[in-house]
Amino acid sequence: MSQNILLVGTGALATLFAARLSEAGHFVSMLGTWKHGLHALQQNGARILDANGNERAYKVHATDDPREVEGAKVAIVLVKSWQTERAAYQLKQSLSSDGLAVTLQNGLGNRETLIHNLGPARVALGITTTGATLLGPGLVKAGGDGVISIERHQALGPLETVLRSSNFNLQIVDDAESLIWGKLVINAAINPLTALLRVPNGELLSHPKARKMMGALAREAAEVAEAEHVHLPFNNPVSAVEDVARQTAMNHSSMFQDVSRGAPTEIDAICGAVMKRGEKHGIRTPYNKACWTMVHATAGMAG
Repeated sequence: MSQNILLVGTGALATLFAARLSEAGHFVSMLGTWKHGLHALQQNGARILDANGNERAYKVHATDDPREVEGAKVAIVLVKSWQTERAAYQLKQSLSSDGLAVTLQNGLGNRETLIHNLGPARVALGITTTGATLLGPGLVKAGGDGVISIERHQALGPLETVLRSSNFNLQIVDDAESLIWGKLVINAAINPLTALLRVPNGELLSHPKARKMMGALAREAAEVAEAEHVHLPFNNPVSAVEDVARQTAMNHSSMFQDVSRGAPTEIDAICGAVMKRGEKHGIRTPYNKACWTMVHATAGMAG
């Protein structure tokens, strides 16, 4: 059955989700602030390039006005972590009183920001390993099918139906916090290095010094997770990170893409979050601090 779905964001993942959901027959609205993205989506729809280089376009409703999507029952938050406060403010105006906003964002703190603005009953935590590369405003290349994991929630039923009908690989989990931290360990180890070295994920395995630093970043993040009493979804953080780098060898991380186009990055919610939580427990995180410093310096020069 067709459903109305609100996507908060107009970037790579939001465009990918919009195309997949619209293809399955659902009415998709996209709420954002990126003028070029909104214009392209309004004029040409959400466009997706498949593995054979074929482009398909799907109709969506794209707007920067929360009032146009007022009363939304289901929203998926797909903006960068530094945009979450703005997204929460927009959702206060557009999400219905019994609606549900699901965050599939990177890093720590997104759920807390949304709950502060919307209340705990209207927020659910999730992650996705689905990859996408933004080729231009409203145009995305899929990076291979990943998994969407969302915590159990009494209001999740309609969204679960929608995602399954759109052929997403969905799993409902009891402990999303474990998966969030698991992804944080992976992101902290891979994303900043690929952004600084300007290489795809798999290249990190080919350079001994980069591979050693990737392992050190993973171990630091895992140590902080342990201090936070989080049970990670893997036993060996270094092996887990190297496996992901191998499985996504040709992918360009989201931070690589951000740095390449001079856009703000999520380094504060990734390496910065590891640093802050580490300080709370008296744990030194020099590798994460170094990457946090260098990515900020690189972003400053790009800007």
